Amino acid sequence: MNARTPATHLLQTADALSHISQKWDDDIVRQLTDYIAIPAKSPGFAPDWEQLGFIDTVVRNAAAWVEAQKVAGLKLEVVRLPGRTPVIFFEVEGTQPGANNASAQTVLIYGHLDKQPEFEGWRSDLGPWTPKYEDGKLYGRGGADDGYAVYASVAAVQELKRQNVMHPRIVGLIETC
Repeated sequence: MNARTPATHLLQTADALSHISQKWDDDIVRQLTDYIAIPAKSPGFAPDWEQLGFIDTVVRNAAAWVEAQKVAGLKLEVVRLPGRTPVIFFEVEGTQPGANNASAQTVLIYGHLDKQPEFEGWRSDLGPWTPKYEDGKLYGRGGADDGYAVYASVAAVQELKRQNVMHPRIVGLIETC
């Protein structure tokens, strides 16, 4: 039989939605706006990605934001291998009893920061690298295609910590290719 989780350790969803929505509006939309303006195209579409430096810029910006959040128990590393695009790896220690044993559960969070090329079909007042916030929507390349993943993931972990909700080990992998 599985042990019951005390109600005091369950996520209060209405409170979480309110808190994360506020963080999204106050901070994350600005991060995504900056991200959209950088043409960090996938190496398949930008073979000179290393020389351009756009992928390094979005990784550096995202990693700096994660570190600035000061999430308890979060360790972050930017993994770089010669000739390969960088990867952001983060790990958050589990808080459930036995969460850090070798056989304990792990939650994997995945996303990517590289983007597809410009393509055609943008409205005349929009563009892929020109972020525009209109009627509660942010337009631009990459903002809705996993560019938000690192920000949303860390905000969710922050909320678990804020509410003292026990959780398993959490691993994040944000790639760029």
